[in-house]
Amino acid sequence: MIEHVAIIPDGNRRWSKLHGLPPLEGHKRGAEAMHTVVEHLISRGIKYLTVWGFSIDNWKRSQEEVASLFRLLTRWIDRDTPWLNRHNVRLCYIGRIGSLPHSLQLVINHAVELTKNNTAMTLNLAFNYSGRAEIVDAVQRLLESPHPVGLDEE
Repeated sequence: MIEHVAIIPDGNRRWSKLHGLPPLEGHKRGAEAMHTVVEHLISRGIKYLTVWGFSIDNWKRSQEEVASLFRLLTRWIDRDTPWLNRHNVRLCYIGRIGSLPHSLQLVINHAVELTKNNTAMTLNLAFNYSGRAEIVDAVQRLLESPHPVGLDEE
């Protein structure tokens, strides 16, 4: 049985352009669709959902679009944390949170804390994330550790 589904929302800006709308409208519509996705996956017994919403490479977009995405995520988490709780969904964050605006960090950390005991599904939010950065960060933590587990001087 499938236990983990990963989604990389792609095409929101293209969808907006195709419909003559500003890019943020596509991102809003994509975020709104997540309720339906989560409910459907829970009903199917899926325990883990990972959504990669913002790659580290997305910092190359215009400042206006990046700021709009941050505002959208802040509103989404603020508005939907009670919904996640009602549906027994645990929110986890994956990515470089320290590079995000402080207000967004607070909202993310608050939602993660509020939902930490939920058990129907774990929703991993990959935001300001890349696989390469995850490996680099893990190696950096390992090198900075005074006594890396499993490593000795030999």
